[in-house]
Amino acid sequence: MKTDILIAGSGCAGLYCALQLPRKLQVTIVTKLDARSSDSYLAQGGMCMLKDDGDYDSYFEDTLKAGHYENDRESVDIMIRSSPAVVQDLLACGVDFARDGQGKLAFTKEGAHSGKRIIYHEDITGKEITDRLLARVLELANVRLLEYTTLMDIREEDGRCQGAVVRTPEGAMESVEAKAVVLATGGVGGLYRHSTNFRHLTGDALAIAVRHNLGLRDMGYVQIHPTTLYTPGSEERSFLISESVRGEGALLYDKNGERFVDELLPRDLLTAAIYDRMEKDGTDHVWEDLRPIDRKELVTHFPNIVEHCRKKGYDVTRECIPVVPAQHYFMGGIRVDHDGRTSLERLYAVGETACNGVHGRNRLASNSLLESLVFAKRAALHMCG
Repeated sequence: MKTDILIAGSGCAGLYCALQLPRKLQVTIVTKLDARSSDSYLAQGGMCMLKDDGDYDSYFEDTLKAGHYENDRESVDIMIRSSPAVVQDLLACGVDFARDGQGKLAFTKEGAHSGKRIIYHEDITGKEITDRLLARVLELANVRLLEYTTLMDIREEDGRCQGAVVRTPEGAMESVEAKAVVLATGGVGGLYRHSTNFRHLTGDALAIAVRHNLGLRDMGYVQIHPTTLYTPGSEERSFLISESVRGEGALLYDKNGERFVDELLPRDLLTAAIYDRMEKDGTDHVWEDLRPIDRKELVTHFPNIVEHCRKKGYDVTRECIPVVPAQHYFMGGIRVDHDGRTSLERLYAVGETACNGVHGRNRLASNSLLESLVFAKRAALHMCG
């Protein structure tokens, strides 16, 4: 098989990268399952953006503070300043972000943010963005999408990436010749017992990176999301109760129905507080109360959370729900520069697979979609520059 650009992964990073490439290039996207089984589809809360220059300093500081000041500051600057252009691209793709009464973009707030700067679509922002990107990609004559096709290895010759080896849906191994390869295979949640991630996301690109002695970064930085619905004995993916729920006023209680923490702490600190309370109380979960949120806001902003909880036997308009932390996001990954370049020529990495240092030790809520899109676009422009 021959192609100009091979992209492994069909999440928002891989799709957006493909959309930024010149139409004269033949682009092939391979994805391990179906095209919609990526963690990008699971992002609930929203995506950050720089509303105006007056918010730059606080947005920058919020990102660094959440990351314990271990962030790459240039990466953070690039991400923040690039956000308005990315949002315009998404709007041009038909993404339907929520609007206020004047028809302007509506903003919400999440933990560790000093103000409202998160745009959203109900509580399925990732699905809305990724579905629109996928639709645009499928319209392109120069892109072919191969589902149920697994990246097994990359081809390295003369110090450069020359392509890859993939496993076809029939189980056959096939060599792919490419001028450049983009790794966008997602995170590592499938390796954990309790995770919000799809089970098939098992850090495949990281294993390939180790095999080829590529640079890695911050491999121990794994984010635990503080609030997932507690479902004992279930082997299903943990269902996320969005950060935005707490941003809009939801509260956390211990076994006695008492608040025990500031619900808007950064995720790692809030997770630690929840684990500490569970240990002191001798419980397997704490309780989250969504009733402080205006009922109309609750059912319009978070319809899927409300419905999922209903299916599990909880009426969030009348009662608290049990929640517990679970693995959520990988801040580390394959070391890349600000253009998504790895330590191997012609090999790029974007999205959760990559690490440019933007998140530091702990990712600020709703920076994941933005970071993936910003640096996927930069990678596309660089490989064709």
